[in-house]
Amino acid sequence: MKIKEVLSALERFAPLPLQESWDNAGLQLGLTETEVSGALLCLDVNERIVDEAMAKGCNLIVSHHPLLFRGLKTISDLTDVQRTVMRAIKQGIAVVSMHTNMDNARGGVNFKIAQKLGLQNVAFFAQKQVDGIEAGSGVVGELPEAMAADDFIIGVKNAFGVECAMCNELLRRPIKRVAICGGAGDFLLDEAIKNQADAFITGEMHYHQYFGYEQQIQICVIGHYQSEQYTAEIFEEIIQKECPGVKTCIAETCTNPILYI
Repeated sequence: MKIKEVLSALERFAPLPLQESWDNAGLQLGLTETEVSGALLCLDVNERIVDEAMAKGCNLIVSHHPLLFRGLKTISDLTDVQRTVMRAIKQGIAVVSMHTNMDNARGGVNFKIAQKLGLQNVAFFAQKQVDGIEAGSGVVGELPEAMAADDFIIGVKNAFGVECAMCNELLRRPIKRVAICGGAGDFLLDEAIKNQADAFITGEMHYHQYFGYEQQIQICVIGHYQSEQYTAEIFEEIIQKECPGVKTCIAETCTNPILYI
């Protein structure tokens, strides 16, 4: 099976028109007519990820965050991105990124987060139609049973293996309805309230947005990397279903640049 067939399968699931206007999803580099020896699935692409792909015999890397987010005017050894591009090309490794198109797709990043939390009746909020395709920047669902705010936050931390969660004042009513936006999702906070969510989970949020929502909604911010860490599982499910026989490996390299000390 060729790399272009894997790329097509991923784009059928999360069509490129679903990406935001500022994004750069899709093929990043490489020759798509090449036969796939294996696909390494990850959140970010750096030199260590390319090394892991080499070690595991994979000539395709599928990432969530694009390697080439902004244009390169130079390809040398000056930056991590430039070195990664050079290393991948030298080793004949193609790179494909499914970013905001995977965020906005049905069954994408936010649906995976909801699955990890055991939410039920999961649906888009901030819904939109793109080329006739139903999409949305966030999802909302319900816990099987209402929970106290502190128990809810502990459950979220356990589900995502986070060391800490940044929250506003603990809600003094049970939490049942939960809104989600993986990554940087604070732009959807007010929309979550409009959708009658008791809690809002995202990866990162600006400081001033924590103000003014006391006892209105429980904010729970768990880290950008942490919120999207299970995205590789979506890639694996797509490839195993649509491209049987292609070897898939979820990356073991942690690319989170943030240390909690």
